[in-house]
Amino acid sequence: MSAFLTDLQMENATPRDDGLWRLMAPLIYQSDVAGQTFTVPTGFLTDLASVPRIPIAYLLAGGTSNEASVVHDFLYSTQPVTRAIADAVLREASAVTGVPAWRRWLMWAGVRVGGRFHWIDTPSRIHG
Repeated sequence: MSAFLTDLQMENATPRDDGLWRLMAPLIYQSDVAGQTFTVPTGFLTDLASVPRIPIAYLLAGGTSNEASVVHDFLYSTQPVTRAIADAVLREASAVTGVPAWRRWLMWAGVRVGGRFHWIDTPSRIHG
């Protein structure tokens, strides 16, 4: 069963409070979708959910499931799985943290559309 095995512990990464966060302890997530467990290491930097600050978009999908957002950022940074699986893990992990289905779908659709600009292709992998 998919689950977070540790709690999210983070702090502002800069004194300017510019939306960048640093993990203070590892965040461990067991994913059924990916068939593996991911450990986001202490010190990892994240901006959480990169939702545009357009009021309606942020109201609908921003500020939810920080844990899932950290795992998703980690997967995009390290690419241990395809992009399609990384995005599916975001939706799965959001469900684990209690995000309603309609909001999970919006978050997933957003990363499927906009995430391709943040995914760095590597020649050794076929991405989703």
